[in-house]
Amino acid sequence: MSADADFADARHIPPIPPQPPHRPAGTPVLDEDPQTTVLRPVPADPTVPPPAAPPGPAAPPTRRPMPAAAPPRPATPPGTPPRPRTEPPAAPPPPTGRPASFRDTAAFHLAHSEALWSDPRDRAPGTPPSPDRGSPQQSSWPSTPAASRAVGPAPAAARRRPLAGLAGRLPTPRVLAAAACLVLGVGLLGGAAAGSWLTDDTDHGTPNPDTAFAKGQDAWHSAPVDSLFPRVVDGLGVGPGGADRQWTRIAVAPDTDCSAAYEGPLAKELATAGCARLLRATYVDATRTSVITVGAQTTRADRPGMMDLNARFSTHNLATRADLMPLPLAAKGTPAADFGPAQRASWTIRVLTDIPVVVYAVSGFADGREIPEPQPAEAAVQPGTATTPGESGLGHDAKDLADKVETTFRTASGIPAQPTEEAP
Repeated sequence: MSADADFADARHIPPIPPQPPHRPAGTPVLDEDPQTTVLRPVPADPTVPPPAAPPGPAAPPTRRPMPAAAPPRPATPPGTPPRPRTEPPAAPPPPTGRPASFRDTAAFHLAHSEALWSDPRDRAPGTPPSPDRGSPQQSSWPSTPAASRAVGPAPAAARRRPLAGLAGRLPTPRVLAAAACLVLGVGLLGGAAAGSWLTDDTDHGTPNPDTAFAKGQDAWHSAPVDSLFPRVVDGLGVGPGGADRQWTRIAVAPDTDCSAAYEGPLAKELATAGCARLLRATYVDATRTSVITVGAQTTRADRPGMMDLNARFSTHNLATRADLMPLPLAAKGTPAADFGPAQRASWTIRVLTDIPVVVYAVSGFADGREIPEPQPAEAAVQPGTATTPGESGLGHDAKDLADKVETTFRTASGIPAQPTEEAP
């Protein structure tokens, strides 16, 4: 460990006091060095006379030894008259705050050398700078240029801090991989949803009208009979008062031509549209008290021809005329064995315009009773109807089964079910 004197600044060594003036004999010598911490003797009381000096030669005045480092004074040339002695200038007062005699300690130099190894940017915000930092009068190190003090490890660390903060904000490779997987997953899900939407639009949406019309013209022989006339048809809340209904297929007739033997006088009114084929089936309800025959005639008309047929039925109220009521399909050995023209109670006729099909339905009692006053299904299903078809639910049977068969033919043609097109 170096001595403290090796780090002392020569500029801060107290100046050497001048030669004290000649004092008379008997005057006590006091330590007039303002830098010392030695206790000085208490001066004598001025009211008490000093003791008399013993007789003898006067004692030479006591002088402090000169420091070894002080240069010798030049000798006065002989013959030069002595100059009158003047009082030396007073020594500068020591700086306030701490004794000047402590400036040669290691603690003093460490406390005043902070500016050499500490960067001002490392100071916390709001902290005032040290009073000793950057003060050349109080720094015990040799003066160096400001540029040489600014270069060091502390400024380099300070320059690395922004880069370290930026690195902390940049995403890691794992985060980037997770984000890429998330984007890829969202893209796949979106593509699947779009493909499903496009597929649903093709399968269940409305296709090209001409394509659907042509497909509906071939549905009678291209679609299975169980898809056109399901074995069991459920009707939730479609009965009188919102009751649930269920019908079971008990007979299916072979496809035939559209002659009066199968349709009665209705065949004449449908002949203008041409006849491609006629399909028929008979159902019985869950209570086995009512029977319903459903028919679907495929025409040879084009789209304008079906529009004209629908307009003619609507204008002349052909669908509500009792003389144009469809004929029932009576199957032997079934509850519909006695279902003849006299047992018809309610009916409905639908002329479709998006596919070349005319759907109709006719209902009656399974016990073979005759109905003197049949009623159209659209009138029998109205609330408060007091007729036999209305109170027995035969109007609901004809209307709801016609709705179901209309839906199956549209589905077989590749188009969804639409609101029922009924001829008034």
